[in-house]
Amino acid sequence: MAMRVLVCRLSDVVDDELRAFPVRGVTWPVIVTRIDGKLVAVPGVCPHEDVALADGDLHGTVITCPGHSYEFDLRTGKCTHDPTLSLRRYPVTVVADEVWVDLL
Repeated sequence: MAMRVLVCRLSDVVDDELRAFPVRGVTWPVIVTRIDGKLVAVPGVCPHEDVALADGDLHGTVITCPGHSYEFDLRTGKCTHDPTLSLRRYPVTVVADEVWVDLL
């Protein structure tokens, strides 16, 4: 069962920019950005070695982890060079100006 949490407001989200939002009761923040006009939410930690992804770089749709340069396509969550790794993508729901994310 998913846990739906309020993460931020639409005005907090900037196109093509990484922004991490703390979520009460969750160890890592949730990153929310807008890619190609669509809201994308992912964990704020790299699945490779628990490095904060919000400190990474975003080029187009690809986020690069600052720890070991692992790259993940935010459209799919897939790692660009290691098929065994993927970045979870959370379902996003917008209610009025609130961004709600289903943490699985």
